[in-house]
Amino acid sequence: MLISRRELLKTAGAAGLLGTLPAVVRAQEAPLEKSSLTIAVGGQSLIYYLPLSIAHLKGYFKDEGLKTTIADFAGGSKALQAVVGGSADVVSGAFEHTINLQAKGQFYRCFVLQGRAPMIVLGVSKKTLPDYKTPADLKGKKIGVTAPGSSTNMMVSFFLAQHGVKPTDVSYIGVGAGAGAITAMKSGQIDAIANLDPVISTLVKDDAVRIIADTRTLKDSRQIFGGDMPAGCMYTSQAFIDANPNTTQALANAIVRADKWIQQATPDDIAKLVPQSYLLGDPELYKLALKGNREALSPDGMVPEDGPRTALNALAEYVPHFDRTKIDVSRIWTNQFAIKANQKYPHV
Repeated sequence: MLISRRELLKTAGAAGLLGTLPAVVRAQEAPLEKSSLTIAVGGQSLIYYLPLSIAHLKGYFKDEGLKTTIADFAGGSKALQAVVGGSADVVSGAFEHTINLQAKGQFYRCFVLQGRAPMIVLGVSKKTLPDYKTPADLKGKKIGVTAPGSSTNMMVSFFLAQHGVKPTDVSYIGVGAGAGAITAMKSGQIDAIANLDPVISTLVKDDAVRIIADTRTLKDSRQIFGGDMPAGCMYTSQAFIDANPNTTQALANAIVRADKWIQQATPDDIAKLVPQSYLLGDPELYKLALKGNREALSPDGMVPEDGPRTALNALAEYVPHFDRTKIDVSRIWTNQFAIKANQKYPHV
């Protein structure tokens, strides 16, 4: 029989018992099926993945009894490959990858949200395309994305398709999500870039790009995608969830706590907590980027009801011969774990 926290407090007659209370309460919870995990991510220093970093740095995973190893890759498509290949258990990645996987007969599900707008920005080079006028000017040009097949690739392909430019009309170059992406743009290796903050804010500050599409706010994201577009999330195979429901819940608990902490934290709080490498040498710029992206970060880990369908429509628009009728949207997401996490942590 489970003992409530209130009953424990009532019967605790010594300070020693109070001191060990968190461990006692945790011991009463359902045991974890798997306590050591590897989480794959594509560009951890991006604000897009900030909840993952916060959950790790604040010890929220540890509080849930989890020992997590974070494997950082150049882009989301590489992180996806890691979990499909078996070298990672869970992915911190873009929501739409769950749809891509189901289209290939592989069932993966998002179980807690980190971002409710993609936060991806498309900018053209002021150096190689100073006279840019319309998306048609990008035909035959090189566009830098975090990695081919990643969410940055999807966003720019979807945007170009809306303006009559086919994916085959441009060349996609993987440039990563850090200093290498900035160098690629400034040196003229690419003509445009689809990336996230702090990379984009750095390029804007240095007057290297002109922004032509922006999904850092809910309004702009809805305008481009036609509805709520879920973004960064934690997803894994349905088989993993079925075999490890308590572990999945623990992961969701940690991310929801991180989502909520971010909403009440100041940019100064966050900048002091994250590794110096995240700041790209400019703490003040990083803080500005945090303000510009805060609305796009999920406040509670919940997937918006219209989000999965919006993501499916976006994917179907740019993937050649994509048959959306074969996708069962109900199998790519669930809010059941986020709901329980919010019940456990109603406040930060």
